Amino acid sequence: MSTQAAKHTTADEFLAWAEAQPKGRYELIAGEIVAMAPEKADHARTKASVWSALKSAIKRAGAPCEAFIDGLAVRIDGSTVYEPDALVNCGPRVPGGSTTATNPIIVVEVLSPLTDAMDHGDKLIDYFSVASIQHYLLVHPVKKVVIHHRRGDGAAIVTTMHSDGEIALNPPGLTVPAVDFLDIG
Repeated sequence: MSTQAAKHTTADEFLAWAEAQPKGRYELIAGEIVAMAPEKADHARTKASVWSALKSAIKRAGAPCEAFIDGLAVRIDGSTVYEPDALVNCGPRVPGGSTTATNPIIVVEVLSPLTDAMDHGDKLIDYFSVASIQHYLLVHPVKKVVIHHRRGDGAAIVTTMHSDGEIALNPPGLTVPAVDFLDIG
């Protein structure tokens, strides 16, 4: 797609286009297709730690959920689609041919210098515009901290930071040691 056409791309058009791409990862931000930068090894390691921690927590809790490491998109609205570094989808299993999460409850972004402002700003607002999303976790691999944004009462978003201890993710009833997200080892 040309840059001109990308500025007016809908979520449905984007998802069909992205699925046909031979390489690369993309997001749709306000109708504009944006290529995601290649990842560094530390970023990939942290993503793997996050996914593993979430998968283990789901198993321990016996929750009807599934953890995904990037790849599945979260549709924000008709012109914005993000691909978080990890997510937890609950309820019915996501169909095998789907490229989008059907009921994302937890979304996770691993912070990097290029995405820090977007992850703390627009994505925070956008993810919580999706009714099913209850938790938005930002994992800072350098400072070894997890910033946990969760829905509170009414329209409130409650934010806590964790470098140790356990992070409660209710719903869906998961508990994860903060260090399990941080690729410490």
